[in-house]
Amino acid sequence: MRDIPQSLTVITEKLLDDRNLDTLKEALKQSAGVSFQAAEGSEEDIRIRGFSLQSTGDIFIDSMRDPAFYERDSFNWDRLEILRGSASMLFGRGSTGGAVNQVSKIPLSFSRKSADLTIGSGDYRRFTADLNHVIARDQALRLNLMRTLGDRDGLKTDKAGVAFSYAIDIGTTNEWIFQGYALDNNNGIHYGLPWLSPSKNSSGNLLWPTDPKNYYGAASDYNRTGTRQASVLHIHRMSGQAEWRTALRLAQYDRDQRASAIRFAPANQQVNNLAVDVDTFSPATVLTRGNNVKIMDMRTAYLQSDYAAEHHWWSLKHKVQAGIDMAIEDFENRTASAIAAKPRTTVGSPNDGLGVDEASRALTLTRRFHAKAFGAYAQNLLNLSESWKLLGGLRFDQLSGDYRNLVRPSATSASNPCTVQANASLGRHDALWSKRSGLLYQPSEQSSWHLSYGTSFNTSGDTYQYDAGTVNTAPESSRNIELGGKFEHLEGQLSTRFAFFHTTKYNERNRDADTVNACNYVLSGERHAAGIEFDAAGRINPSWEMYLSYAYIPTAKVDASSGAAGTEPIGARPGLTPRHSASLWSSLKPRSDVHLGAGLNYRSSDRPVGLAQSSTIQAPGFVSIDVMAEIIEGPWAYKLNLVNLTNKHYADLLYRGHYVPGRPRTLQLSASYNF
Repeated sequence: MRDIPQSLTVITEKLLDDRNLDTLKEALKQSAGVSFQAAEGSEEDIRIRGFSLQSTGDIFIDSMRDPAFYERDSFNWDRLEILRGSASMLFGRGSTGGAVNQVSKIPLSFSRKSADLTIGSGDYRRFTADLNHVIARDQALRLNLMRTLGDRDGLKTDKAGVAFSYAIDIGTTNEWIFQGYALDNNNGIHYGLPWLSPSKNSSGNLLWPTDPKNYYGAASDYNRTGTRQASVLHIHRMSGQAEWRTALRLAQYDRDQRASAIRFAPANQQVNNLAVDVDTFSPATVLTRGNNVKIMDMRTAYLQSDYAAEHHWWSLKHKVQAGIDMAIEDFENRTASAIAAKPRTTVGSPNDGLGVDEASRALTLTRRFHAKAFGAYAQNLLNLSESWKLLGGLRFDQLSGDYRNLVRPSATSASNPCTVQANASLGRHDALWSKRSGLLYQPSEQSSWHLSYGTSFNTSGDTYQYDAGTVNTAPESSRNIELGGKFEHLEGQLSTRFAFFHTTKYNERNRDADTVNACNYVLSGERHAAGIEFDAAGRINPSWEMYLSYAYIPTAKVDASSGAAGTEPIGARPGLTPRHSASLWSSLKPRSDVHLGAGLNYRSSDRPVGLAQSSTIQAPGFVSIDVMAEIIEGPWAYKLNLVNLTNKHYADLLYRGHYVPGRPRTLQLSASYNF
């Protein structure tokens, strides 16, 4: 990590276990500077430094792209890596704010087995098993299993997963790892709660004064997502610490979402015929349940080959990396026919058990997207002296996308004035270069300073569709400048890092407010974010461990905007870019058989993306506190977790029309057996 001139945060398996973190969103909350958009459903729409990962595909499994079609689970993670700043040189398109890499568990050279059972609030039940078995001296098999059930006042959880990996010729010249992964989610979905409007006697939009566990969706709502993946990895080890890694993955992703968009009924349908605001809000307030249906699937094939070696050329040491990657992606989207309106409810009647027959909807295939991508890169880390190193890297990407609209969209809107004719085909080809450079100063084994520069780009096809405007729009571009350092303390037991960063998206895609063709996009937008991040992780003494992540972004601004509908105005602070955010976890072992932990998650006030300057919507800052106690008796461990100790009602995911509350107070009891 000390040779990486960029901010990198690692969420370890131990931290995941200590805090019982079983989803990607919950895990990423342990890293400061990360925020979440409620979006129009449950996509993993994650922001780093205020820039989206979901819309640009910057989520990966073992460094290969992992489309945001499903709710991810942690049962097969070895760790979670969060790389911050522009990273297109490493990962290709996207990566303005950073990238998230899920590192899978692979076979170990020694046998180890464990099983965990957790029960808790909301009828929560979760079983996981991690079984690693050595078959021969150079062969091992690892199997990971997961089953989770729950019903939190109508919000259901039902998911199952299995992952296996088989390694042969471990540690030899030619090592092979075969992997399979399957995850099925048949969960409920909390679409969100509409913002409360201010009254004459109050200012700002406020959160509901209700229990955060309340669920107002229909009993028939669900979010069925899943994936099937098959991978093979070949590692060829050569002399001189050279290594060639080649991986192939075939995958399919499916999503069927039927959600209720909760809104306040009009004034003439409310008590006393009054519009809903802070003063009139009551248990009798009438709520409507709109429809949000998303049905889509995707098939992908990814091939990646990377070479890494150390060479001595011209009396200098070079660490060389080079590689290629190829991708084929096929996306299909379906719409569902209208059915009878969902029953209304009231604020005082959460989880009323009412719903509709979702199976009666007729499905229609509406659009297809086929993409081919190719990338090639090379990077060299040059040792100039014992203390100074110079990094330079260059990458070339090309992406070809073909989009076909099978059914003409029914209507236009201010934010999307374009339609594509039925059976129309649109295509686009992009070819771009990305750069990365860095200077490292390492005066000792315990310290490393870096100054780095990197670029990134986002194409119009990142969201798997085109319209009459985006098909003619070149990619957006971004750059990141960073000054930071990484340090080891207490003989390597404690690590710290800091970074000053300045990230700019300098030709952001905007509707052209001045053109006679409302479908045109122009690359006229620009915004930036600048701040400082600090991480600390490790042992302070043999019995005390801690993890801290903090981000301060004092400067975030829209520098240029077309002013068209749906764009943020010049001078505004972009949404989902809180000034302060932090996560802390500290654990103590007063005795060898007792383990105690406590932590918090903090975020200052924030706003959704895309609000007008006059909007008063703002989510207040919050602190959520978690505690843990564990007793260890031989191969057994018994753990108690209490999440959101004070039952704080806070806005976790934000959108212009609604917010999703964070987890309510949750009690969980776990038993683990190692054998």
